[in-house]
Amino acid sequence: MTAPGPGRRGALAAAGALVLTAATGRAAHAAPTTPRRMPTLHIAGDSTAAQKYADAAPETGWGMALPFFLRREIAVVNHAMNGRSSKSFIDEGRLAAILTVIRPGDLLLVQFGHNDEKKDDPTRYTEPWSSYQDRLREYVEGARAHGARPVLLTSVERRKFDAGGRALPTHGDYPAAMRALAHRMAAPLLDVQALSLALWGRLGVEETKKYFNWTATQQDNTHFNPPGAIAVARLVARGLRDAHLLTPHDLRRLDETVPASWITWPPAPRPVTFR
Repeated sequence: MTAPGPGRRGALAAAGALVLTAATGRAAHAAPTTPRRMPTLHIAGDSTAAQKYADAAPETGWGMALPFFLRREIAVVNHAMNGRSSKSFIDEGRLAAILTVIRPGDLLLVQFGHNDEKKDDPTRYTEPWSSYQDRLREYVEGARAHGARPVLLTSVERRKFDAGGRALPTHGDYPAAMRALAHRMAAPLLDVQALSLALWGRLGVEETKKYFNWTATQQDNTHFNPPGAIAVARLVARGLRDAHLLTPHDLRRLDETVPASWITWPPAPRPVTFR
């Protein structure tokens, strides 16, 4: 058989180089990679997460502190509102409003339970194993229908201790009902109830007063002051990392001190009607 001439040898060598390049993923003219779009974090929740204004200071929602733990390119849109339950938030059109602006790849953080427990208020009350789960399902399905990722957060715990100084749970069956629904729907869950209960237990009866909205005129064991909101926001940020919903590169300051002075309270806006 006749050996290939120089021209043919060159062609074969070039072909071999192309095969090697393709196999090793080092194409000389590979298409440029598209920069990753940073997700927006939308918060649907109650007063423990909500934005507070100058007339409510020093009360602080943990959603106000969450941006301190995220890279600047990641936006937080805090839709949480005082006094809302999973039901009343939907009935007022607030979930529908979120779904008009949420985009593929965004996260919808859903934390309800405090006001779902109010049996004497039919506009807010839900039953843990039926209507509460039904309402939460609407958040999960709504986010997914828009290409966003729903994240269920069990309710942050109140400050309550027994006579021996042990931190006590206060939310009844609601956290368990949310955990069960998250499992059934394969939805990410951040167990903020368990994390915050453990934190209050470590801090103890007296130290936790520095994290809740205790002032000269009130002793509030539900809502936070700046240190409390920062502590809970840190739990949420770590949970997002541990659940692989955000990358370590998306986060900052998880092990650093965040000064309470970074919290500010803007003037209250005019009320917004959704219907």
